[in-house]
Amino acid sequence: QVHLAESGGGLVQAGDSLRLTCTASGLVSGIAMGWFRQAPGKLKEFVAGSKWVEGKYYEESVDSRFTISRDNAQNLAYLQMNSLKPEDTAVYICAAASQPGIEGLRNLKAMDPSNYEGQGTQVTVSS
Repeated sequence: QVHLAESGGGLVQAGDSLRLTCTASGLVSGIAMGWFRQAPGKLKEFVAGSKWVEGKYYEESVDSRFTISRDNAQNLAYLQMNSLKPEDTAVYICAAASQPGIEGLRNLKAMDPSNYEGQGTQVTVSS
């Protein structure tokens, strides 16, 4: 059974940095993992994702301030967020694909309902 648990959220000031951690269990090694976020009154959106491809991690992010990284041995995924802005305030959700291969990363980006998701961690950025 897949389980994803986020940690590291909190209240920060504009310009600060924050690193979120996702602890995963029950996943296939190297499967695509990523982060979504949902701000109050807005749709959930893809933030970053990574997939093990040909010996290294292939990573994507919608904002250069956000970087995803993985520790496959420890089943961890991180989201490093720099130069945070008040509009980054949202619940940040760890996600993992249910399909192997690059198709899994595509499904993450497409917010496919087959993805696994955690409960989320709140990030609040004050101005």
